[in-house]
Amino acid sequence: MNPSVRLAACIITYNEAERIGTCIESVRFCDEIIVVDSHSTDQTREIATLLGAQVIERDWPGYRSQKQFATDAAGCDWVLSIDADEVVTLALRAEIEALRAGGFAGVRGFSIPRLTEYFGRFLRHGNAWPDRQVRLYDRRVARWSGYEVHEKIVVDGPVGSLAAPLEHHAYRGLDDQLTRLDRYASLMAAQMHAAGRRAGLAQVLLNPAWRLFRGLVIKRGLLDGWRGWMFHIAEAGYVRRKYLRLWALSRGVGH
Repeated sequence: MNPSVRLAACIITYNEAERIGTCIESVRFCDEIIVVDSHSTDQTREIATLLGAQVIERDWPGYRSQKQFATDAAGCDWVLSIDADEVVTLALRAEIEALRAGGFAGVRGFSIPRLTEYFGRFLRHGNAWPDRQVRLYDRRVARWSGYEVHEKIVVDGPVGSLAAPLEHHAYRGLDDQLTRLDRYASLMAAQMHAAGRRAGLAQVLLNPAWRLFRGLVIKRGLLDGWRGWMFHIAEAGYVRRKYLRLWALSRGVGH
């Protein structure tokens, strides 16, 4: 391993006591582990501290801002940003370690596919796969950008692609999924409206239908069986609620 390339794992949390341990254990190969917690009321901070993470408690400003704060808090130039409901697989760890041994030569970041677990099985088709996101990056040339929800990393330089996936254990159940998607829809509509975006009825009606068709047919989500149906119907509902709220906000009736 190239001793000059140090790597930090950055995780943001809120009430993740049941999952933070598995997440931290999967990133023990990193030189430091930073957990930024927004005042959890369970044992998240205590568990993370016992497992050797540096825990910082901070008010919640939004996903993008909290992840940028965690990135800025790292003492290493290279950062692996993962969520508390994600796990670095052994194959992904091996791939990262091999590239790290070469100094991450020639690139300033890497996109990683996410494999989403949904009611006991991983979704291998549809909009859920490969769900590539830049999560490994040189923080000196990278910034978290976009809206406070559905945030993304922007890297100034070449970005490579890793083959091995992150495991994503996204939802604790259907109620959790629907509740979260409704919250995301509200947040996204408000931020889109604040940024000057507007929606017409065509977007309210057609965008959800397109998302469903793209996921189930074009990207073959049907091959995931009833789990594929359920995931994509819930996702289309999120799109409908997002644009309906944006349409309402555009007419001053969003509350």
